[in-house]
Amino acid sequence: MPSLHWTGKDAAVVAIRDVPYRPLVAVPHLSYGEPETENLLIQGDNLDALKSLLPVYAGRVKCVFIDPPYNTRSAFEHYDDNREHSIWLSLMYPRFELLRELLSEDGSIWVTIDDNEGHYLKVMMDEVFGRGNFLANIVWQKAYTSNQTAKHISDTHDHVLLYAKSFDRLSLGKLPRTEDQIAKFRNPDDDPRGPWKAENLSAGKYYSTGQFKIIGPTGLTFLPPKNRYWRCNEEQFNKWLSEGRITFGLAGTGRPMLKKYLNEMDDGLKANTWWKHEEFGSNKQASIDLKALFSDAEEVFQTPKPEMLIHRALTLSTNLGDFVLDSFLGSGTTAAVAHKMGRRWIGVEMGEHAETHCAARLRKVIDGEQGGVSKDVNWQGGGGFRYCRLGEPVFDGRGSIRPGVGFADLARWVWYRETRQPLAEVPTTPLLGVHQGTAYYLLYNGILGDRRPAGGNVLTAPLLECLAPHDGPRVVFGEACRLHESRLLALNLRFRQLPYQANA
Repeated sequence: MPSLHWTGKDAAVVAIRDVPYRPLVAVPHLSYGEPETENLLIQGDNLDALKSLLPVYAGRVKCVFIDPPYNTRSAFEHYDDNREHSIWLSLMYPRFELLRELLSEDGSIWVTIDDNEGHYLKVMMDEVFGRGNFLANIVWQKAYTSNQTAKHISDTHDHVLLYAKSFDRLSLGKLPRTEDQIAKFRNPDDDPRGPWKAENLSAGKYYSTGQFKIIGPTGLTFLPPKNRYWRCNEEQFNKWLSEGRITFGLAGTGRPMLKKYLNEMDDGLKANTWWKHEEFGSNKQASIDLKALFSDAEEVFQTPKPEMLIHRALTLSTNLGDFVLDSFLGSGTTAAVAHKMGRRWIGVEMGEHAETHCAARLRKVIDGEQGGVSKDVNWQGGGGFRYCRLGEPVFDGRGSIRPGVGFADLARWVWYRETRQPLAEVPTTPLLGVHQGTAYYLLYNGILGDRRPAGGNVLTAPLLECLAPHDGPRVVFGEACRLHESRLLALNLRFRQLPYQANA
């Protein structure tokens, strides 16, 4: 498969190894609403934040929707949006690698971008997610008037690149029919099967048995149009005819058409790739909505995405209770829409903007604000979010565990690095869990109730008896081991000495 090369790519590909694991630290006085919520608003660099999410959320996020900096030389306060192409790509690559790890196997990622980097981003995402997992380049009409100050041609659209984590595992939803679409189904002949609409009986694809004469009720003879074929053979046509599913018009003289009944069709329609501003909003409408919430919204974020746009993406890609992640939260729209739609969400935003605008907007959502899609989804308020910041790295520059690191944070990281699976619930015993037949134990920070080195963190014969039994291979992490290698071999046990290497 072709790949994209740029100055600094080699370093970008391995950059994840150098990102420190920093646990999330709750900030209770900035959290809001229901205290037991799973919604997270994280303040900090999103590369560090994504690394911190892995031990708990890897493989659990159903939808990623991000609106990254476009690199368009139109910088605004909270992003450096004027990066050289190679620098911009190097910034994006490791973030996409981490986002892929966080996606569930049946998940999808939606990325808004414009022409400045869109085509480079497409090739880079082909490499990260696999070209076979590319689904569509959705074209969103972000503006409905032409900019007459443009030097050559006015830019009125953005791209939304859509990829699956696994093409074969993804199942996108369908859209309900609009009133106008339903109105096209009528019943002028009082058919007992109800409203119907006529569909073309011919098709352009070659069909060897699709060439035959059809005689209408008035004796007129019909053949397929030139270079076309009936979409069925003669036997199937006669069956449809006997069932009253063929119409020749009310006068009986029209070309044969197939009646498609509303009550026999799927409940919804597949989405297409052209998203008009009338249905999905525009940058201007999104800015107006933000101004209604914050008087300085235009200064904070110049090109917010409308709630209708994100509502459509989440409608197609998620169900109630699914996790939605936006690691470039910006004005907070993704989290706001996900919250109103009953999805769990994680939003990451850097700087004080996370507190002053994202948190403030989401508090309004929880209090029941009625802007955006609120009325469409019957939003009445409720729920909550936990505000978090990034703590100190678990490991220092030499790879040693920092003083004060708790059992839970180290346990999550050890389990993830060994199994590539999240540890949603931290146990209260050394046994972290069993993965593919192997049991993993962590002796650290007095988990057995005795903080003396020889009494809780060192594998000794007496301590071995305290570990939960397992009929299979076992791996024990601890400060030291007092058992001989021959005994470990006989017990089918491997010992790994702490400090556990952070980037192994």
